[in-house]
Amino acid sequence: MSAVLKGLTHSQYQEHESRTGQKHEYYRGEVFAMVGGTPTHSLIATNFTGEARQRLSGKPCSAYNADLRIKVDSVGLYTYPDASIICGPLELDADVPNSVKNPVVLVEVLSDSTEGYDRGQKATFYRTIPSLKALVLISQNQPHVECFTRQASGGWLLTEARALTESLVLDPIGISILLSEIYRNVQFDS
Repeated sequence: MSAVLKGLTHSQYQEHESRTGQKHEYYRGEVFAMVGGTPTHSLIATNFTGEARQRLSGKPCSAYNADLRIKVDSVGLYTYPDASIICGPLELDADVPNSVKNPVVLVEVLSDSTEGYDRGQKATFYRTIPSLKALVLISQNQPHVECFTRQASGGWLLTEARALTESLVLDPIGISILLSEIYRNVQFDS
C-alpha cells in the first residue's frame, strides 16, 4: 500500500476522514486509503459479526463491524478491522476521537490484495495490544479460519478450522461459531 497523504498530524487525519467521509489507515503521519472489499468479503464479515452478537448475549462484550476505528497504541496505528469484539467499557483515544484502544478480539477477512499485510505487519501490530486475547483471520477463497489466542505465557497459539462442520472457538470470551455460519451463503469457486 502506498500513502495517499504524508506528514499529517492526528487532528489533520481526523479532519481528512470527516471531510471525505472515507475510511483510512493512519500510521506515522501517513494516510492510506482502505480498499473496498468484494461482496464475499462483506458477507463473511457480516456473518461473523451477526453470529458473534448472538452468542455474546448476556455477556459484557459487544461485536462491532468495520466502522469501528481501532488504535494500536504501541505503534500509533489507526485502522478499521473487519470486525472487533470489546468487553467492558470502551477505552477511547484522546488524540483521535471515537478510536477504541481495548479490543479483545480482532477479525480480518483476507483479501488477495491485503493478505500479506494482514498476516504480517498488521498482525504483528495487533498482537501488541495489551487487551487483545484473540486475532482471527478468515479466508474468503475457501473455508479456512485461523485463530491466534494469547497464552498466559504471552505467546500466541494458532488453531485452524477448515471444514464447514468445524467451529471457530474463541475461548477468551467463551463462544464458538460454526464455519457453516461464518460462510453462510458464500459461493466458492470450484
